[in-house]
Parts: sequence; structure tokens; C-alpha cells
Amino acid sequence: MDREECLTVDWRTVGFEDGAQGYSGDRIGQHRKACAKHGVTPDLTAYQEGRAQGLREYCVPANGFRLGSQGGSYAGLCPSDLDQAFADAYHSGRQLYTLESRLSNVSHQLDSRRSDLRAAESDIVTRSAVAISSEGTAEERAQAVLDVKNLGERVGRLKTQIRQLEEERVHCERDLQDYRATLNLP
Repeated sequence: MDREECLTVDWRTVGFEDGAQGYSGDRIGQHRKACAKHGVTPDLTAYQEGRAQGLREYCVPANGFRLGSQGGSYAGLCPSDLDQAFADAYHSGRQLYTLESRLSNVSHQLDSRRSDLRAAESDIVTRSAVAISSEGTAEERAQAVLDVKNLGERVGRLKTQIRQLEEERVHCERDLQDYRATLNLP
């Protein structure tokens, strides 16, 4: 806040806006710090009254669900008469976030393993060429054969991991689809 804002602001409105956006009560500290530079002290009573009204706007189930589904955290700032419905919706949204995150994580791991598999298969081709080449030393060819063996084992492990991750992804997709169906989401 600049000097003019600090001097002319309606602290009840600032409190209302902070409450309506779900800010915690310590947000007044930021305003206090900004306005202290200009010799202005916020009207704490007006701010708190406005924030309490703003929280009543914020603490609706739709906002709870949105907060949870975006991975936000809820610190129990809603008034007691609105808290249960907000918290229930938050937990539903948080469950959706968890399921979507799990699917995203498994998909990322699957992409990574597939990339590793392509690289290992390419390395097998390269190292096999060295192993059968007459241009390298016997030691280089022997090392290439050993490398091909190790790469072959790595390919086997990667293929096993890929199969497991594909199965896990199917389960994650099903769990997410089932949960979305209970929420009537697309």
C-alpha cells in the first residue's frame, strides 16, 4: 500500500476483501508494516469486522472444494457455523487432487522409464557394433560385450517396471474416474 492508500483506505473494506479471499488473520500485519512506513496505523477493529464478513462470503463449500482440488491447505479459518461444510468440501477436493497427482506421478514415471528404455536399446546397438567391429582392441570389444550384457539386463528391468507402471496407471485412472463419478465431475 502506498501513502495515499494508507491514509484514505476503509479498513473494514480491506478486511472484507482479505476475508473474502480466505486470508488468515495475520494478513493485517502486512498492511500494518506497509502503512507504518507512512506513519499510519490500521484500524484493527474495523479490519476484523470486515474480515469476519468477508470470511462468510469465502467459507462456502464451492471454495472449500476448489481449495482442496488445487492442493491448497486449510487452516480452519472459517467461522464455526460454516466450518464443517467448508471442511467437508475441502476434503472432497483434496481427495480429487490426491488422485490426480497420483495419476500424474505414475504417468511421469512411465514416460521416464520409456525414455530410459529407448536410450538403453540405442546403447545396445552402439555397443554391439563396437563388440563385432574389427577396428577396436580386444579389450575394447570385450568391454563392449560386457556393456551389452549389462544393458540387456537393464532393458529387462525397465520393461518389468514399465509393465508395473502401466498396470498402476490403469488403477489410478479407474480410481480417479470412479471418484469423479461420485462428484458428478467430467
